[in-house]
Amino acid sequence: MRRCSPSPDEGCTLADVTLPSLGESVTEGIITQWFKKVGDAVARDEPLFEVSTDKVDSEMPSPAAGVLTQILAEEGDTVQTGARVAVIDENAVAGAARAPASGPAATATTTAPAPTPPPVAPWPSDVTLNGVVVSPVVRRILADGGVEPATIRGSGPGGAITRRDAERAVANGPTDEVVVPLSNGRRRMGQHMALSIQSTPHGFVAIEVDGAIFEELESLGRKTRDGVAITDEMVVGLAAVRALGEYEYLNATFAGDELVVHRTVNLGFTRVVVDDGMLVPVVHAAAGLTLRALARRVSELGERVVSHHLTADDLMGGTFTIVGAPSEHTLWTEAIIIQPQVAVLSIGAVRQVPVVVISNGEPTIAIGRRLVLGLSFDHRVCEPVAATGYLERVGELLAGLDLESEH
Repeated sequence: MRRCSPSPDEGCTLADVTLPSLGESVTEGIITQWFKKVGDAVARDEPLFEVSTDKVDSEMPSPAAGVLTQILAEEGDTVQTGARVAVIDENAVAGAARAPASGPAATATTTAPAPTPPPVAPWPSDVTLNGVVVSPVVRRILADGGVEPATIRGSGPGGAITRRDAERAVANGPTDEVVVPLSNGRRRMGQHMALSIQSTPHGFVAIEVDGAIFEELESLGRKTRDGVAITDEMVVGLAAVRALGEYEYLNATFAGDELVVHRTVNLGFTRVVVDDGMLVPVVHAAAGLTLRALARRVSELGERVVSHHLTADDLMGGTFTIVGAPSEHTLWTEAIIIQPQVAVLSIGAVRQVPVVVISNGEPTIAIGRRLVLGLSFDHRVCEPVAATGYLERVGELLAGLDLESEH
């Protein structure tokens, strides 16, 4: 942040707002939304603008308190890290922002009284109609064209109807079709998934394993001693990490044509971002964690997903990924491998089903719990026999967990 020394005439203290480093290997970002406009007061650390990278969307806090006097990068602009994007005057008064001046001529211009503008008929400010943000200009265009705002899906920030949306709607006339632009998150997710399918020879196997451990979990309580909620995904994830100690080649990534087998397990887990695709935050150094510690780490990352406070580093370095059950009715999910990893474990819902048990040498029917584990794997690394062996080992470790001590 660069500051200018107070001058005798103006006594200003200007603070440059720059795009900070957004994580290892991230060199640029797209300004997707400004939360303030020129002339608005802003507090230090208050969210000032939103930036989107190929890793994550983040809200950037203001580095200083004052008045926003200049916006140097508009919404949609691509900006390099370290570049100036705005200027804050720490001594200004809200609503009195003015462009910076330099030189005698400029000083004279800024001190001259501004001409009185001709009177303009008042027009209401932005309003929200049926949850849709509509500006005065947009309302006028739609009113002239006889189009109801509620019939339009806005492409602006937060679903706002832009002037282009309004002009297109008036030009096309009433229609039952809705044009929904892809969000940055969904676009990035689609590009990555398509690349993974095209570049990796995917294989898939699934097996059913005993889920009796979850009955024990419910009897002990689904919270750790620290009060953190324990999910089925966390329990299976614990067994999955420990099984990787015996199947190290699945905890690996490709670097060109070379396979890099990692000694540290960095466990990724998928999280859906509402209306913006999917993110895969990573629990780094997951091997050796207890269920209590893993639950705390997963919970903290999950909270940062919801609050949009994930950093690029939270999403990088994954060596193995698990995908939880999308719903309580899911049998299994044939997941796509997260590049450059070589495998992803998918978890089906834990179900109560009739099972055959041997009692006194006789088969009987009882109610038991089962779940399906699936593994999408890179055929360059293993084959179905080895992939199945890994899943069976996860099932064995799952059944043998000592939940009392893990809590």
